[in-house]
Amino acid sequence: MPDQYKRMRFLFVALFFFVAPAIFAQQDSLPPAKTNDSLKLEHSDVLGVKQIDSITKDSLRSKKARNAKTPLKPQKKDSITIKDYKIISYLRDTTYLDTTLTIRKEYKYNYLRADDFELMPFANMGQQYNELGKDFSHVSYYPSIGATAKNVGYAEKEDIKYYNVPTPMTELMFKTTMEQGQFLDALLTFNMSKRFNASVAYTGFRSLGKYRYEQAQDGKFRVTFNYVTENGRYDVRGHIAAQELEDQESGGLEDRTQFEDDVTGDFQDRAKIDLLYTNARNRILGKRYVLEQRYKLVNHKKDSTDTDPTSLAIGHEFGYETKMYDFRQTAQNDALGEDPFLVPIEDRARLKTMFNKGTIQFSNRTLGKLAGNVSLFNYNYYFNSVLITDEGTIQNKLQGEEISVGGTYSNKIGPLSLSGNVNYTVVGDLTGNNFDAMAKYQLNENNSVTGAIHASSRMPDFNFLLYQSDYRNFNWQNNDTFDNVSIQNISFGFDSKWLGLLEAEYSAIDNYTYFASTATQDQIDNAQETAFVKPFQETSTINHLKVKYTKELKWRKWALMNTVMYQDVTQDSQVLNLPELVTRNTLYFSSDVFKKAMFVQTGVTFKYFTSYNMNAYNPLLGEFYIQNNEELGGYPLLDVFINAKIRQTRIYFKAEHLNSLFSEPNYYSAPNYPYRDFVIRFGLVWNFFS
Repeated sequence: MPDQYKRMRFLFVALFFFVAPAIFAQQDSLPPAKTNDSLKLEHSDVLGVKQIDSITKDSLRSKKARNAKTPLKPQKKDSITIKDYKIISYLRDTTYLDTTLTIRKEYKYNYLRADDFELMPFANMGQQYNELGKDFSHVSYYPSIGATAKNVGYAEKEDIKYYNVPTPMTELMFKTTMEQGQFLDALLTFNMSKRFNASVAYTGFRSLGKYRYEQAQDGKFRVTFNYVTENGRYDVRGHIAAQELEDQESGGLEDRTQFEDDVTGDFQDRAKIDLLYTNARNRILGKRYVLEQRYKLVNHKKDSTDTDPTSLAIGHEFGYETKMYDFRQTAQNDALGEDPFLVPIEDRARLKTMFNKGTIQFSNRTLGKLAGNVSLFNYNYYFNSVLITDEGTIQNKLQGEEISVGGTYSNKIGPLSLSGNVNYTVVGDLTGNNFDAMAKYQLNENNSVTGAIHASSRMPDFNFLLYQSDYRNFNWQNNDTFDNVSIQNISFGFDSKWLGLLEAEYSAIDNYTYFASTATQDQIDNAQETAFVKPFQETSTINHLKVKYTKELKWRKWALMNTVMYQDVTQDSQVLNLPELVTRNTLYFSSDVFKKAMFVQTGVTFKYFTSYNMNAYNPLLGEFYIQNNEELGGYPLLDVFINAKIRQTRIYFKAEHLNSLFSEPNYYSAPNYPYRDFVIRFGLVWNFFS
């Protein structure tokens, strides 16, 4: 994709010249005190932004003062701290910009910009991730289009951030990829006035990869705004997001011996390894528009200093999104089926949704916040044509509307914090209900306990219910036969400054839905297992227990960060496969250098998970499916890193999977998909202010 590469280079150069004046004009803060990686900073990073007038307001008076040798009174400088740069989530939780360099920042310096402890990346950056852990406590209320393996990098509306800043702020993240490409995530947020803030962000990414036919590329554009009136009664915010995620698909290794047995031969050049197919790609394309408004009918303040008055507000949220998933292949391949309807293969699923929610909320300092809502969800999931076969007719669409009612509650009573929400569908077939309740108790300054319960019921994602493909085996309709997936979950947490963080979660799942292959052993031996993947629903209850412990040990300038997760699954059939143990341990050294002009962290990270029946990957569906033929895993991942911070710039340098240089080539991210070899990568995250 040379044209795409040229466009990315042009974008990078244009962005540099756009922000260059702000770069050279910025006034950096003093190096901040090194604290824990918390967005709720106890010590502010003073940016020290000064107002400098280019023309003296009263030159005559200044001249007389100088002639009289009268000392000028020191001018009071405007002081802006890092706490003035606020980040607001979809749920209206507010945090602050964090420019520190910590080990948690190292864990988040990746394609997802999130800690991927419970995920296993594929060989190329930007590809799918296999699951090492499951979280059943957070389930979306409405089904999605599916293709969940390809949606990991897709920004949902809950992922969009809004900003409230006193001066323009820019954040640039750059990182090298595996081969012939770069990753750039750029954000510019600014204030048109004290009450109106906006942001523009773009993510451009391309990586050719070490293996052939595995190129990955993204383009994600986001615009946000938020405004509040001077009296604070009316506020509005919204965003626009346009995203395209596209990957080439190789199908994995055609002959594993080329990877496993050729330790010193020609196949050390991974571009020479034979792959299952060379002519396929899939893509996620989405556009979304969201607008939220709120007006306070009653806003009773005791006095001007009352920041939490009794209020009664009405609100409205509108969202419209179009999303498409397609799989294209220029010629038929036996690995996906022998007798397709049409060639070339051009599968395309579309989903259009429109969401309206009306809310009324009462807020009181004593009683807390109580809100009720009514929601209308319109959906249209469709393909181009009706499919008529000897087995029956498969419709081309699932269309309808869902009407639900619900409420939320939150309050803080001394050291006790309470929150919860409930939704119930009164009209519609896709959803049933959900209920969440959470309590947190602050035992003292250093210790707190939390408890939460979750219960939900909804239909599986749309691609489980209806799918059409030019390959004959990938056509089904299950909306009349599949039942709601029901989840009951209870979780507990204990967070202690001295003892660490302990989290436990227990889930019971009914009607668990999954993909699996019905291929015979002969078909598997002929590399046709992927061609017979279909959706299934487990009738018996699955029980899942997850316990995670995180603790950092410090001694002088040395630290050891440990995260250990244990999982246990009880099930009648082998349909939920997860490793029993996952651990990550990082030993690192931190210090100021060059007369405290630079802060450095360097260390080594060890990650390991026990062997298990790792899920296999289906490129046509963009989904992982259950396989119980072989166990993979049981190998370590060793990374060495050197990170540095100079003012607001964090520089990252890492040697990934160092032990692959001397270990056996038995490391896989999924059956037939090797994990990446040793690679050295670097990049930076840069915040500057103007």
